[in-house]
Amino acid sequence: MVLANKLASWEKLQQHYDTIGKTLVMKDLFQQDPSRFEKLSREFKGASDNTILLDFSKNIITEETLGLLLNVADEAKVAEMRKRMFTGDHINFTEDRAVLHVALRNMSDTPILDDGQDVMPEVREVLAHMKEFSDSVRSGAWKGYTGKAITDVVNIGIGGSDLGPVMVTEALKAYAKPGLKAHFVSNIDGTDLAETLKTVDPETTLFIVASKTFTTQETITNATSAKDWFLEQAKDNLPVLMAVLGIWYNNFFGAQTQALLPYDQYMHRFPAYFQQGDMESNGKYVSRSEGVVQTSTGPIIWGEPGTNAQHSFYQLIHQGTKMIPCDFMAPVETHNPIAGGKQHDILLSNFFAQTEALMVGKTEEQVRAEMGAKVVEKIVPHKVFTGNRPTNSIMFQKLTPATLGSLIAMYEHKIFVQGVIWDINSFDQWGVELGKQLAKVIQPELAQAGPVTSHDASTNGLINFYKSHRKQY
Repeated sequence: MVLANKLASWEKLQQHYDTIGKTLVMKDLFQQDPSRFEKLSREFKGASDNTILLDFSKNIITEETLGLLLNVADEAKVAEMRKRMFTGDHINFTEDRAVLHVALRNMSDTPILDDGQDVMPEVREVLAHMKEFSDSVRSGAWKGYTGKAITDVVNIGIGGSDLGPVMVTEALKAYAKPGLKAHFVSNIDGTDLAETLKTVDPETTLFIVASKTFTTQETITNATSAKDWFLEQAKDNLPVLMAVLGIWYNNFFGAQTQALLPYDQYMHRFPAYFQQGDMESNGKYVSRSEGVVQTSTGPIIWGEPGTNAQHSFYQLIHQGTKMIPCDFMAPVETHNPIAGGKQHDILLSNFFAQTEALMVGKTEEQVRAEMGAKVVEKIVPHKVFTGNRPTNSIMFQKLTPATLGSLIAMYEHKIFVQGVIWDINSFDQWGVELGKQLAKVIQPELAQAGPVTSHDASTNGLINFYKSHRKQY
């Protein structure tokens, strides 16, 4: 295990950036190579028409750049770490745990080991039980306590126990059973639960308490209230390609964020889910080997579905002072072909246009030509787009359960590869613990009489302001 910037391949990549990479212009690269799209796009073909296209040709790279990036992944021993993960090594060393989310994605007969034992039989048994139970709820066979069929399901969880279920429920809404409504409660703020309970009938409501440890205060508090894939050949591997491109922009161009922009309303919670997944996994400054890292690690992940986002923050992406690499996602086929598919054509026209606009931009000469005799000199600079802003375009046939699963696995493994290259442990979340520990100290202080003086002046002032102004319920 070596810090990323100590790798020989990293030094070569730095030299490439300093001499060539930072001056590359995508428009010129496309003009110089008519086959650039064919060279810099890959298809993943799964079962049941589950094909995903990754077009990464609109990135500030050459084939040489890509080779150097993949050399970094190779020297960082991504393949070795992948093998250790799949064979049950406790690569989450701070918690002495194997990393077993891959077992839930494993549809093959390949064993997944933990301490030498294959966990797949138990995983399959649990998954089969989940399917049997969910089918019985959907069919009406499983009933509430008064014998009535379930009409509402309330999921109580936080973090991954909320964002994941919300994202999947929204993404697969086209497959939902009519009349069975899903609700999600995550906030410790009692309003979240209270507003949900106003809309459901206890006789026909099923509560699901989702937690890994059943020690998370927000989840347990809400529950109590409610009661009362990867790396075969790196050059053709989608998550590896996405990971090294992210390294390129994060560590060499200084990009601090990445936007996820799905052009499918069903995927509107996909960015939030991977905001949590990426930032909780790779938001670390301590390395696995040599103390503090010496490179920038996890980027800020954010995004919204288009075309709403186009009228929200695309202005900054197109003409702002920050480089924001973007992943655009869109289905070829919609679940809702309104007006004979015309609306989907309009949506996809915007999808194609945005990545082209971000790449080519608009020159001052083009602006003047458009304005013609009506040119107003002071307006011209405001209509210029510099372009050369990087994007990935991800297309798939239709948003099905299989496709969604593939997209989830793709982004999960991208996070894993980047964590290996940065030499950090992507599988613990100690960053969420300190605030929770301090909250447990502060909570009893709120019930005590008199001012609080045990914290810094700011925290004392905030607590005492709250205590002096709150009402008794």
